[in-house]
Amino acid sequence: MNKEYIQDRKPQQAQDTVLETEKLNVYYGSHLAVREVYIKIAANDVVAFIGPSGCGKSTVLRCFNRMNDLVSSARVEGKVRFDGDDIYAPTVDPVRLRCRIGMVFQKPNPFPKSIYENIAFGARINGYQGNMDELVETSLKKASLWEDVKDKLKQSGLALSGGQQQRLCIARTIAIRPEVILMDEPCAALDPISTLKVEELIHELKQQYTIVMVTHNMQQALRVSDRTAFFNAEATPKGAKVGCLVEYDETKNIFHNPKETTTQDYISGRFG
Repeated sequence: MNKEYIQDRKPQQAQDTVLETEKLNVYYGSHLAVREVYIKIAANDVVAFIGPSGCGKSTVLRCFNRMNDLVSSARVEGKVRFDGDDIYAPTVDPVRLRCRIGMVFQKPNPFPKSIYENIAFGARINGYQGNMDELVETSLKKASLWEDVKDKLKQSGLALSGGQQQRLCIARTIAIRPEVILMDEPCAALDPISTLKVEELIHELKQQYTIVMVTHNMQQALRVSDRTAFFNAEATPKGAKVGCLVEYDETKNIFHNPKETTTQDYISGRFG
């Protein structure tokens, strides 16, 4: 995956494996935070990562677009493949990778700019040469926000409600034309009505994008995801905890017929 190739878009079939990890280990300094994760994510699936706090869900999520590169003590071992190519290869430009694998964070983080510029800014610095007005409108429509803001495009994105700000951030991600959207607890800071709108949006977006999300809300995972990965933290002999993937399956199986006792205990509320 060289720097030129990473800008290309491969036509994908619904069952194509888009993201894959092989024996993924993540360290912070000398501490092993996540151990030997194997996972495959297919095109146009919504995959939910669930599990107790500190089990490595967000750490694994951030490996998919190399956000862990921004943490000086972080180190990744093993393979992370996108469209079959190793994203940690030395020829890969992480900035261009993040154009293809966008990310929405837990707390809405609109730029201190107009609603229009929140959408246009990222596209512009990534070299978009098309009709910017059209891109802004299309992105806002895909994020189900156009009707709310079409007469306020010059107003600050910070003036929107929390739920609208999060949808603005999703629209901003869509504008750079990714293939995959990562969401790290996108509804954690939202009220129930805003959460419902974001969940409805996820259902719409899966027609065009692969979505991987971390959520502490198990009912949300059940409502929106096709497949669910359950992570847990295991104690080491020295008392530290290391995250691991316990079970990964279709969401209906994870919640109604899990293979692992630990998964059953977590889903039933016996721990976590």
